[in-house]
This record gives sequence, structure tokens and C-alpha cells, in this order.
Amino acid sequence: MTPVIGRRGFMIGGAALAACGTGPAYGQDLPRVRVGSLQFGTVNWELAVIRDGLDRRHGFTLDPLVLSDQDATAIALQSGEVDAIVTDWIWVARQREAGRDYTFVPFSLTVGALMADPKTGIRTIHHLPGKRLGVAGGADDKSWVLIQAYARKAAGIDLPRAATVNFAAPPLLNQLALRGDLDAVLNFWQFNARLAAKGFLPVVEIARILPELGLDRPPPLLGWVFRDSWAAANPELARGFLDASFAAKAVMKTDDAVWQRLRPEMRAEDDIVFAALRDGYRAGIPAGPGPADAVAAGIALRLMAAITPAAVGGLKALPPGTFWAGYGD
Repeated sequence: MTPVIGRRGFMIGGAALAACGTGPAYGQDLPRVRVGSLQFGTVNWELAVIRDGLDRRHGFTLDPLVLSDQDATAIALQSGEVDAIVTDWIWVARQREAGRDYTFVPFSLTVGALMADPKTGIRTIHHLPGKRLGVAGGADDKSWVLIQAYARKAAGIDLPRAATVNFAAPPLLNQLALRGDLDAVLNFWQFNARLAAKGFLPVVEIARILPELGLDRPPPLLGWVFRDSWAAANPELARGFLDASFAAKAVMKTDDAVWQRLRPEMRAEDDIVFAALRDGYRAGIPAGPGPADAVAAGIALRLMAAITPAAVGGLKALPPGTFWAGYGD
């Protein structure tokens, strides 16, 4: 089936639908959940699986709206054009502190890594002074702040001063690294997968340094975000949507055939990149949400606030309600 991109989102073939029984005709007499997502974002892979019948099975019609960038998704949520988006809990915490009722349910545990071509000789954090680094997400990016904390603790290095740091969009950073114009790149996980396929290796993996920074478990950086008021007005719809999300994750974690149908959406250049993207997504699938998620996020927030206060909007603690208590353990 040729994928369709647009307001109606992405669709894949029939295994998940077959598992759902006959059900009503698509969208018949079912409430909609409007979800904003980035074009070509990895969220769309899960949305495709949900739209292949899991939405109807859980009592709603998924209505995706594909948007140009992360700011556009936030604006769509704030304006009421969509009911939910995927973003980080720090954005939610800052909104809660400002008196707005956005809340968060974990979507992914996947975090990035600092990658380098072995030819550069960069193997550890100690090799970074004097090097040209590329960072996605800007100066306040969470992974960048955590790597700075690790560099200070493990090696006594002030990375922003010790290295030449360049901030740019993820695709451009990869191009610069492959051309040799950057020595190491801190990029989002799906772009790291493409670098790994070219022989790049991780220098610093965020998930591995967290215990040394006092985090026994990684906080889920990305989650479904919606308004408390929307969930309160539509409790069955909100829970049905989240149930469908975790059902899709369960399918994606075990069913290789689903990934073959998703492959056109993934735009993997070859089999190696395809496998890396699939396995990376699977590695980031969280268990059911619970109180430990908010505890880990609170520790991470205090750590980041000590390094770069602007990264967490000057917050010193996680505002109540940042993680939604209406779902999970």
C-alpha cells in the first residue's frame, strides 16, 4: 500500500486490523483524538500502527495532523487544534509552573549519544577538548546539558569552553560529520543510527552515564502531552488513546512484519539502517507508567538546573501534575 501523508496521517496494511475483528466502519460513530506530529518523525510509525485498527478497537478514531516542526506542534496544542502531541516533560513542567494544565504520559525512553568516526581518535570524554562538536536541539538540549554534567564530574572538563560547539539541525549535523567538518556529533537517536551504519561509534551514551550522575533509571524524556481538562472531560477517550498507544508499542516490540510495512515511512537507506532504526525504537519502549518516572524526572531536573538553569526554565523542582496521575500504576 502506498503511504498517504497529510491530515489523515499514515496507514499500513492489515495484520493489526485483522487482529481487531470487524468493528464499525472507519470512524463511524466514534469520537476523534486529534494528534499533532512532525513530518517524518518517529511518532508517525506508532500512529500508523494505531490507525491500522487499534484506534477503533479502543473506541476512537485517530486523526493525525502532520506539522512542520516542534514549535508548530506546541502551537497546535495550545490553540486547541489538536488534543495531544509528543514532547518532553520539561516543556510540560514550564507550562505547569505558568499555571497551564498540560500533563505528560511517557512515550519513549530513547536518548541520544555523542558519536564519532573512529578515524578521529576520539574514544572517551577526555578526547573532546579542542575538538569540533555538533549538537542538535540547541544550547538547552537535555542530552547536551547531561553530557556537560558528566564531563565536569568524570574529567573536570567544561565542554562549552574546551571545545568548539556548533548547533544545527540533525540532518545537517550528520552531513558535516560524514564530510569530516565536525569531529563528534550529539544527535537524536534516529540520526545516530544512520551514523552508526557508516561506522561511527558512541563516545558518550546518555543512558550509560545517568547512573554516574545519580540517576538509577533514565527518565522518559518524551511523552504524550495533553490538557488535564481534556482528559477530565473525556476520561474514557483519554485512557482509550493511551491504551492504544501501549498496544501499538507491544506489537512493534515483537512483530517484525509490522516493521516491514512501516519501512516506506522510515526512509531507511539500506537494511543496516532499517534494522538500527527498528531496534532503536524498540529499545526505547517504556514499561507502563508509574510514580518512579516522576521521581527520575525530578532528579534529572535538579541536575540540569545546577548546570544550565535556562534548560529547565529556572525551575528547581518538578511542578505537581507534570506527570499525569490518571494513568498507570
